[in-house]
Amino acid sequence: MLKNKTTVQIITSNFILAKSVWRKALGLMFHKKANLIMYFKESTSISLHNFFVFYPLEVIILDAQKKVVEIKKTFHPFTLYTAKEKGIYCVELGKGASKNKCSVGDILEF
Repeated sequence: MLKNKTTVQIITSNFILAKSVWRKALGLMFHKKANLIMYFKESTSISLHNFFVFYPLEVIILDAQKKVVEIKKTFHPFTLYTAKEKGIYCVELGKGASKNKCSVGDILEF
């Protein structure tokens, strides 16, 4: 379960956890609407592509303490995105899945 610890709201109860290089590279390509959390071993500049994902996503970048450092509300299919802030976790949600349940500075838990 992905929960906003700051506002005590559940964002989603279903997600895929991607730790391996292969799973992160595959991401949500060719999936029906799903949610994904990518884990990186160290803080990094996260670059994403939305090729072969046929629905828009909401992207949330978290630091090592799972604090929201950046949110991209709409990541359109077949586009590229590079986060301005470095992060350890990258959360990809179906567009509007968080329904404004998190803001920059909030702490998430999963």
